[in-house]
This record gives sequence, C-alpha cells and structure tokens, in this order.
Amino acid sequence: MSLSPIEGVALAEIESGGDGDAPRSRGVVGRSPGQLALARLRRDRTARVSAALLVFFVVVALVAPLLSMVYGVGPGQDFKDKLDRCCGMPLGYLGGISGEHWFGLEPGTGRDIFIRMVYGLRTSLLIAFSAAVLSTALGVTLGVVAGYLGGWVDAVITWITDLVLAMPFLIIALALTPTLVLRFYGQRAAVPEAFGVAMLIGIFAVFGWTSTARLVRGQVIALREREFVEAARASGAGLGHMLFRQLLPNIWAPILVAFSLAVPQFITSEAALAFIGVGLSEETPSFGRMIFRSLRYLETDPMYVFFPGVTIFLLVLAFNLFGDALRDALDPKSSR
Repeated sequence: MSLSPIEGVALAEIESGGDGDAPRSRGVVGRSPGQLALARLRRDRTARVSAALLVFFVVVALVAPLLSMVYGVGPGQDFKDKLDRCCGMPLGYLGGISGEHWFGLEPGTGRDIFIRMVYGLRTSLLIAFSAAVLSTALGVTLGVVAGYLGGWVDAVITWITDLVLAMPFLIIALALTPTLVLRFYGQRAAVPEAFGVAMLIGIFAVFGWTSTARLVRGQVIALREREFVEAARASGAGLGHMLFRQLLPNIWAPILVAFSLAVPQFITSEAALAFIGVGLSEETPSFGRMIFRSLRYLETDPMYVFFPGVTIFLLVLAFNLFGDALRDALDPKSSR
C-alpha cells in the first residue's frame, strides 16, 4: 500500500520515537562549503605538509629579532677576524660552519649567513604578503565593478588592464626604481630599508592586480543575471550592497586561490630584482642579494649559495603546492 507524503513523514516520526531531530541525533549534520573545503585539506597529505612548512617559515620570520637575540648575532654584524686575510674566505670547513655560525660566514663581509637568511625570509614574506593583499584588493574592486556595471565602465577598466599587461614589468621596474630613489633621496648613498621595501610593495601592487581583476570580472559576469541578484536588485538594494554583499561572497573561493598563488610570484620577483641589484639596498637582508654575491664563490664556497637557494626553493614550492591543494579543496567537483 502506497503512502502519501504526509503519511510517510508521520510514519517516520513514529518509528523514530517522535523525535523530529532524528537525523541530527544520528550525526547527519549539514556542513558549509568552507567546512567541506577544510575537510578536504585535512585529508590531503600534500596540503598538510606544505601548510606545516609555511607555518614554520612564517613563525621564523615573525620571531626574527628574538632568534637574533638568542643566537647572539645581528644581521649587520661581521666577523672579519674569522676570514682568511689573503682571499677573504671563511676559515674552517664548509664556509666556516661551526657551533657559533650554523650556516657559516659570507666571504668578503664576514656576516653570519644563518641570521641574514632569517631576516631575508622576513623581508621576502613582508613584501610578498603586503603586495598580494594590495594587488588582490585592487583587482577584486575593479573586477567586481567592471563585471557588474558593464558598459563604458567595463570598457575603461578592461582597457586599463590591457595597458598594464602590455607594459614590460622588468624594464619598468629597472627604470622606475632608481628614479624614485633619486627623486626622494638624491645622490645619498644610504637609502632607508623601509623605503626600499615600500617601493617594491607599491610596484608589485601596481603591476600585479590585472590577473585577479580579469578573474573576478568573469565570475561576476556569470553571476549578475542569477535569480538571487535579480531578487536583490528588485528589492531596491544599493550598488555597494549588490557588489560586496551579494556578489563578492559567492566568488571568495577563486579569490583566495589567486591570493595564495600570487604570494610565491612576488617572492620570486623580489629575489629576481634583488639579484640584479634593483630595489633593496646592499645592507637589507635578501635572498636575491645573497645568491648574487655567492656566484663568484661557487667553486671555493658552494655552501654560500646552497643554504639561501634551498630555502627560497622550499618556500616557493610550499606556497605553490598549498595553492594547488587549496584550489582542489575549494572545487566542489574535485575528486580529491
């Protein structure tokens, strides 16, 4: 005998003892998309390992002054008395590695490589995270506005995006950096470290927002004709409410993935500019500067290039692997 839907519900309640929350009591609880993504990340071994490595690097960068205090060596302190007077090479084995200097000393300057790397990690992460935040915020704002309003606003923003993409980043950075230094400090030899860091963050933010803007614009164009947007528009919602309360919460997943992949891009860009002597001063700890100086000592002191090279490789690899795992976790169609 077939039962009507109402009778079926009543029978189910009777069998469950009249408890309307039977599914909840049996542990069947709905989860939000964020909780599902977090569960996928926890099951992904690559995500766990890369996240642990990133947390380690971030903690080291944050406690750099404390590490310097415990280690007993500052980033600008030199130990030229432990260098060969003839060639300026560190005394001892493997570039002067010892209990006092865990990664050895820099040839020529006598500075401690370990503490320079700790502060170089701090510099790289500060520049990369700050530039990623600014470029993502700018790209999201322009992309949402262009995708929702359309018309001439979309045309203008798209034209500006194409214009920025057409500019050669490396050539502009090479020309703009020394120009800004001369504009604010003239011929002075000493340029504050904060100015160099802020200048790189600004340059990266100006040139790094285009990919996020294009991504967000495409997502908004796909959403602006959906039923919930039409309903909010019909109820008299303002422009700000439509952009940041209706559309933006529905595209946070690709934005988060774009941010996670932009950070390693800025890390390598900062290292590349520092390698060719653009942006940061010689006194500012930087992986790019260390790798550039180590090239002349590849045969005599290979450990000088080994430690900073492996560290920046692991840092960028961890960010890329975590970004890929995050993209798979946020994709509801992913099989992982």
